[in-house]
Amino acid sequence: MSAPRPAAPLAGFRVLDLTNVLAGPFCCHQLAMLGAEVVKIEAPGGGDLARQLGADPELNARLMGVSFLAQNSGKRSITLNLKSAAGRDILLRLVETADVLVENFRPGVMARLGLDQETLRRVNPELVVCAISGFGQDGPLAAAPAYDQIVQGMAGVMSVTGSPDTGPLRVGYPVADTIGGLTAAFAISAALARPAPGRGTFIDISMLEAVLSTMGWVLSNFLVAAKVPQPMGNDNFTASPSGTFRTRDGMINVAANQQAQFEALCRVVGLSELASDPRFSQRQARLDNRAALKEALEAALASNDTAHWVALFTRAGVPAGPVLTVPEILRHPQVAQRGLIGEFDDVCGVGGTVRLARPGMRFDHQRPATERPPPELGADTRTILAELGYDADSIETLRADGAI
Repeated sequence: MSAPRPAAPLAGFRVLDLTNVLAGPFCCHQLAMLGAEVVKIEAPGGGDLARQLGADPELNARLMGVSFLAQNSGKRSITLNLKSAAGRDILLRLVETADVLVENFRPGVMARLGLDQETLRRVNPELVVCAISGFGQDGPLAAAPAYDQIVQGMAGVMSVTGSPDTGPLRVGYPVADTIGGLTAAFAISAALARPAPGRGTFIDISMLEAVLSTMGWVLSNFLVAAKVPQPMGNDNFTASPSGTFRTRDGMINVAANQQAQFEALCRVVGLSELASDPRFSQRQARLDNRAALKEALEAALASNDTAHWVALFTRAGVPAGPVLTVPEILRHPQVAQRGLIGEFDDVCGVGGTVRLARPGMRFDHQRPATERPPPELGADTRTILAELGYDADSIETLRADGAI
C-alpha cells in the first residue's frame, strides 16, 4: 500500500493569476503544484497569449496551445474584462478572498486599470502582491518591453554562451522567463510563511536582476578578479578536463575537476603518462594547456562509444554522462521511475493523454502534482462568479455587457 500523500505546503492559500505567456504563469504553476488554489484571470476572447503558441497548429486554433498546457495545470480560468467597471469590481471581490495576486503587466498598467497598491490594500490589507516585469518597477528601463531573449542578451547570458566562433548565442529555452518565475514563486512562498496579520507585502521581481543573481560565478570573476567572461563553448571555465568531448559515436561530458579524478581519467583512457606531463600535472597547467589536453583525450576516446566510456568513468569515480536529446532523457529510467512527468486524460479541447512536467522536488518521497488539467478559456467563470454570490441573471448581464 502506497504511503498517503502529505499535506501540500501551500494548501489553503488562494492565488489570483493575472499573468500572461511564461514568467508569471510559470510562477503560479509552481504555487499550484505546491497546493495553492490558483484562479487564472484572462481577457475574454483570446485569454493568455500562450494559448495560441506551440508546435501544434490545431491546438493553437483551439486556444489550448502546447505552450499554455505546459504551465497551467491545476488552475481554474475566469474571463474578466478589467477595462470595464464591472470586471474590475469582480476582481476586487476576488481580491477580498485571496492571499496572493500575481501580475506581469508593464509597470503602471495596474494603476491605469484602477488596481493600484492602495486600492488593493484597502480591499485586503493581508494581500501579497507580486509584480513580475523585465526590469523592475522603477529605474530608466522600467517601462521598456522585455522578452526572454532581450533579457538574456542584456544580462550577459548570451555573451558567455556558445564558442568564440559561434557566440553570442541564446540559451535554447526561455531561461530568463523561467528564472524570473521561479524567483517570484520563491519570494511569494517566503511571504506566505509570515504570520497574519502583517503578511501583506509588495514583491517587485525584475527578470534581469533574477537572471543576474544566478550568474554568481561569472559575475564574481569580473567583480573580484577583473576577468571579463568570454564564451567558451562546452568547456568549463573553472577546470580542465571538464566539458564535452567527442567519442566514436557522439559526445560525452566529463568533469574531472579534482586531481584524483584527472589521474583516474588518464588511467581509464590508457594515457597514464599525461598525469605526470608538466603541461597537465597541475590544475592551472591543465587550464593553460586545455586545447592540447582535449586533443589527446579525444584521440583516445575515439576508440569506443559514449556508453562504454560513461560506464568505465563512473566505475573509476570520474563524473561523466552522455549528451542526450530531449526524447532520450524523457525515456531514461532515471526520469521515468521518479515520476517527474504527470499525465492528464481527456483534457478539454485537446483529447487523448497530455503529459506534462512536474516540479523537480519531493516532499516525504512524494512529487508535488496538480489534479486539474489545464483549463479551457473561461471554463470556470460561472462557477467562480456563483461562489462570489452572483446569481444566474447577474452573470448573464455581465456576459451581455462584455464584462466576462
